[in-house]
Amino acid sequence: MSIGIKPLGARVIIEQVEVEKKTQSGIVLAGTTGEKPNFATVVAAGPGTEDEPMELKEGDRIVYAQYAGTPIKHNGVDYIIMQQRDILAVFED
Repeated sequence: MSIGIKPLGARVIIEQVEVEKKTQSGIVLAGTTGEKPNFATVVAAGPGTEDEPMELKEGDRIVYAQYAGTPIKHNGVDYIIMQQRDILAVFED
């Protein structure tokens, strides 16, 4: 899936994932804190560099550092461009 933006070097473009908050009884809670989750999906990955090979690929579900990246809007969709090193973990399920 090409989004029309190609990250350079060891950068990735991510799209945040909405996380539903539920109580133990299954009631879905509306987001009242205004904080965005730090979960996202990689939508594009750069080629990496000699010093930092790219370890991520399109479709990886990740957790990233809270204040990392630069938010952008492209074709009406919100994305974040960030360095690979700001990604803390990849989900392996």
